[in-house]
Amino acid sequence: MPPQQAGGRQRSGRSEVTATRVDFYQLSRDPVDVTTAKLARKVLQAGERLVVVSGDEGQRGQLAKLLWEQGGAAFLANGMAGGPHEARQPILLSADCAAPNGARMALIADGQWREDALEFDRVLLLFDGTQRDAAAELWRRFAQDEQIDNRINKQDENGAWREGR
Repeated sequence: MPPQQAGGRQRSGRSEVTATRVDFYQLSRDPVDVTTAKLARKVLQAGERLVVVSGDEGQRGQLAKLLWEQGGAAFLANGMAGGPHEARQPILLSADCAAPNGARMALIADGQWREDALEFDRVLLLFDGTQRDAAAELWRRFAQDEQIDNRINKQDENGAWREGR
């Protein structure tokens, strides 16, 4: 499970207070499924586990299929929250921000912010042009909160993500 207190929470067994990092990813070149696969791969390469959050059951199914079909040994093992062996899944797809797989990172694929996402160490928020205003409002709110380290990421013409302003 993720730590208990949102945005400046105290970790079990540790007394220091830490900030949650929230990375905003505005989708422009690549669609959500391609971006999710790219980011999920980076999370696993860093030795971390991930919860991919979407309130859309169809989207979760599509993402699960895409992650498995990355090709050869490059597939990204995953499972659905509530399914068998959910605690062992390196990538868990879920409708909410619970992390029975012990993930410290969450990727919000449907662009809909959930306050309990702040319980994670790091959150990757994907959003498209139709969600830009809501993301900008959220960005401004987080900019006022010392317990949140918010960053924006933009995709270049070659498909690489770069931290930007």
